[in-house]
Amino acid sequence: MNRREECGDMEFFCYHRDRSGSLPLRMALLEEHWSYMDRYDKELIARGPTLAGDGETPTGSVHIVDLPDPAAARAFAFDEPGYQAGVYRDVLLRRWRNLLGRTMWEFPGGRTGGSRFLVLGLAPERDTGPAVPPVRDELVAYGPLLSDDGTAWVGTAALVRAPDPNAARAVLPPDGYADVEVHPWEFGGRR
Repeated sequence: MNRREECGDMEFFCYHRDRSGSLPLRMALLEEHWSYMDRYDKELIARGPTLAGDGETPTGSVHIVDLPDPAAARAFAFDEPGYQAGVYRDVLLRRWRNLLGRTMWEFPGGRTGGSRFLVLGLAPERDTGPAVPPVRDELVAYGPLLSDDGTAWVGTAALVRAPDPNAARAVLPPDGYADVEVHPWEFGGRR
């Protein structure tokens, strides 16, 4: 049985965005954060920090997790030690669907090599959900962001290996979203 087969029945995308000036607090809470996430080891599909342009300074924290229901997802997001201490300015928490059917640990490209990015396409400008792009081997995670009841498509979240932000952005249709964000990202967790 692989890691995915042991999980619950609803997938969620969670993106905690750091508050300006919170890096010292974030670093002080790093072990508490990791210990908290260790409790969700079997449920995690992907995790890791987004980074500033220097490629080292954290700007947020991405977790894609499989949990029993929305209440469990809210508890996961808002009981996190950094959130409780005020590290984050906001949290994007959405239902999500894993179109690749694998975890980041099963990504054929491994943990290292190449640049990685979080790509968020928000407010899609059409009614049909996203199709997996042809660069599947470069996708760490990919799927639609969904309404709370899981019926409406409200965006797309992708973790992708790409040479630069523009190439990462290209995993989404050029005019398919009202807004697209691209953030440097790296595999998270204990080393």
